[in-house]
Amino acid sequence: MINEELQTILANLALAQIRTEEQLAKTDAQLAKTDAQLAKTDAQLAKTDAKLEKLADMYGGVSNNQGWLEEQLAKTDAQLAKTDAQLAKTDAQLAKTDAQLAKTDAQLAKTDAKLAKLADMYGGVSNNQGRVAEEFFFNSLKRNPVLNGIQFDFIEKNVTRSKGGIEEEYDLLLVNGKEIYIVEVKYCLHAKDVERMVGRKSDNFKKLFSEYRDFQIHLALASFAVHDEVKRQALDQGITLLQRRGDVFETIVA
Repeated sequence: MINEELQTILANLALAQIRTEEQLAKTDAQLAKTDAQLAKTDAQLAKTDAKLEKLADMYGGVSNNQGWLEEQLAKTDAQLAKTDAQLAKTDAQLAKTDAQLAKTDAQLAKTDAKLAKLADMYGGVSNNQGRVAEEFFFNSLKRNPVLNGIQFDFIEKNVTRSKGGIEEEYDLLLVNGKEIYIVEVKYCLHAKDVERMVGRKSDNFKKLFSEYRDFQIHLALASFAVHDEVKRQALDQGITLLQRRGDVFETIVA
């Protein structure tokens, strides 16, 4: 029993010795790093001492130039005081500006609200006027589907088609076996409506409605109001004009 205990003690001592040697090796490595760091620090201090000596030579020694240093510090303090005063004025001005901007933002918010209300009101009126004009010409042509002396078999309203990334809506289409009239309705006709009709609307119709590629296609613009200049522009482009005259409409052929 005693021999076993002795062997255990010796084994533990050997293990402790190994661990101690490992720790010492780590400590030596750490000391080596510390020595290297101290060497770098000493080199840096040497450079700093050299710079301080150079400064001392330039100014004849700090102790001999105490008055000059105090004078420079006083000037610096005075300049900083002026800067602080200027910053205080700037802060006050910015505070006033912020207050003014807040008032302006409040006023703009009120203005935006009024404009939004007016836009809703005007948009509603404009849409209603457009629907009234559209219903008038649709009902008139439905009752008598004749335009420019041509008899049509049927009339369609608000025809929308989408194909290959192109989408277009046409207010009225009058169709028979060989001819088709594209009629766009506006409450008040503008020059841009003429340009849109002979350009995009006409071109897209040929792309979207291939079933009418062999038909003779006519263009017409129907409106309650049109200026003489716009009327001439439309007629020059070969567009038929439909204008309201009381309870009926007048056809003006290009």
